Amino acid sequence: MKGRPSTFDHARVVEKAQSVFWQKGFAATSLDDLLKATEMGSGSFYNTFKGGKKELFSKAIQQRRQAFMDFKVLLKNSTSPITEIRTFFLSLATASEEEHLKGCIISNTVVEMTFLDDELETEAVTILKEVEKMFAAAIKKGQESGEIKNQDAPDLLARYLITVWNGLNITRRMYPSKQALQKLIEMQLSVIS
Repeated sequence: MKGRPSTFDHARVVEKAQSVFWQKGFAATSLDDLLKATEMGSGSFYNTFKGGKKELFSKAIQQRRQAFMDFKVLLKNSTSPITEIRTFFLSLATASEEEHLKGCIISNTVVEMTFLDDELETEAVTILKEVEKMFAAAIKKGQESGEIKNQDAPDLLARYLITVWNGLNITRRMYPSKQALQKLIEMQLSVIS
């Protein structure tokens, strides 16, 4: 006998769960939090996510990975990838205070999963390394076109940008002032101007 047909939007369920994970983290998010956010019963939840909370969390960070991959396409097609990177970073300054307090779910995951879950930590680290490679390709293109005067190795400059990204996602929790963040970001990005 077949069960009831699924009547929910899988991507939307993951997005709702992602919001809870982003705010509370993996460990502090309970099954009840997820059921409430996704409007699912526990039976439907475990039928859909056989790996439970961990599977849903993995899908949530993979959904964020897709946003980075969309940005990669934008960078690749841009006549000024450095302008796109600057806009990407400066968007942190214009975010809402709630977004400042949440930080970056991928960076948060790397920190939270250290010594907690190697698989989820590795998944998040892999995403950040993909972003680093994306930055390196854009920097190389910018150096070749003369848009970037700094001739340090693109890989080194890309790692610097990831370091800035991770640091800003902590600092913006401490100092959520849009003007202060914008000045700080401009100063940090001067390395690739």
